[in-house]
Amino acid sequence: MKVLKFGGTSVGSAQRMKDVSKLITSDGQPKLVVLSAMSGTTNTLVEIADYLYKKNPEGAYNLINQLERMYLEHTAELFSTDEWRLKTEQFLKEEFNYLRSFTKSLFTSFEEKVILAQGEIMSTNMVVNYLLESGVNATLLSALDMIRTDKNAEPDFNYIREKALAQLETNPGYEIYLTQGFICRNAYGEVDNLLRGGSDYTACLLGAAIRAEEIQIWTDIDGMHNNDPRIVEGTEPVRQLYFEEAAELAYFGAKILHPTCIQPAKFANVPVRLLNTMEPTAPGTIINNHMHRGTIKAVAAKDNIICIGIQSSRMLLAHGFLRKVFEIFETYKTSIDMICTSEVGVSVTIDNQSHLAAIVDELKKYGTVTVEEKMCIICVVGDLSSQNVGFESMTAEAFRQIPVRMVSYGGSAHNISFLVTEADKKRTLQALQKVLFKYDGHVRRQS
Repeated sequence: MKVLKFGGTSVGSAQRMKDVSKLITSDGQPKLVVLSAMSGTTNTLVEIADYLYKKNPEGAYNLINQLERMYLEHTAELFSTDEWRLKTEQFLKEEFNYLRSFTKSLFTSFEEKVILAQGEIMSTNMVVNYLLESGVNATLLSALDMIRTDKNAEPDFNYIREKALAQLETNPGYEIYLTQGFICRNAYGEVDNLLRGGSDYTACLLGAAIRAEEIQIWTDIDGMHNNDPRIVEGTEPVRQLYFEEAAELAYFGAKILHPTCIQPAKFANVPVRLLNTMEPTAPGTIINNHMHRGTIKAVAAKDNIICIGIQSSRMLLAHGFLRKVFEIFETYKTSIDMICTSEVGVSVTIDNQSHLAAIVDELKKYGTVTVEEKMCIICVVGDLSSQNVGFESMTAEAFRQIPVRMVSYGGSAHNISFLVTEADKKRTLQALQKVLFKYDGHVRRQS
């Protein structure tokens, strides 16, 4: 069985829902399908919750009414029979009355998470009813009965595997099993969500749990490209990525996938394929445990980076200096992206400036601190092991005319990173495209 995930744009209208339904039933094979909320719904639910936090029920009512009208319009277009249209309309009216009930009571983060869960609940009910109207043997499984996090807010994989397999065993013989992405329960049984990666994470957790043949992430992009197509001309989809390469690209700016999502699939050795709903016959990108030696796969960029330098000839060589520096970042729950050291200083980069002032204040106890903002990390991903001689110099060649603030190499066999200013981002990506993927005017195609 394959696990397929479709995002909000893929179910963003009645026609899109019909297209997805046709796609998932085209080969008659059983599938577990994970759906996001209709595009725009979650943002509206967040805004509704914000009004309720501010004790403005009128503002919440107005948004709920607008959202209900939109859903009823989609429902009128989606169904061709009165039976299934009326059934779905009744379900949606109950859902929106449920949302209105939150305007009459105390509102906390618990109620907010319940409200945010309704988008996926509505989209999956609409699609399963459309499938049933179309004569497809389909059923809806609640993600709230399968996905749970532990007390550390991490997925409880043993629980997920047990419950997912039990749900499939209890409901045998269906062609399509639908469920919600993003939503789950926490360790205390309360409605919660997966945050990082949302529906992609759900698909990979379920795919790993049931040992799926393949996990397919359907978006509106033809796989992961070898550079940013919004900035660089001549980019191409990368047809195959090693799990570690995909994680590096996702972390350093490739928006098509969240870096944590593919970890369950990696550990279970279940391949992940990135596909395009607008071009379903395109091969997309396959992510698996196969490492292709001697190739550079792609380039990514991460914006809004802050570089912090700590210089102290007195303290750097002292025992425990680096530990003290890192403890400051840990105290403020701020992750470090890059790090470089010398005999008299250490430089690090962060992408979260919420505690920047406090971090700098603490660091001043140990040396002179400098801060550079509006920086960008450029990440080159592929086989960068020490045996793959020459790619480092090729990469460096692209920076001949570009000032580089930091270089990070050796921490991973799949990544070399450069820190440049955001103003130099575009020409850096273009230079890397020319050096790494074009030779004598021809695009170098990666496998």
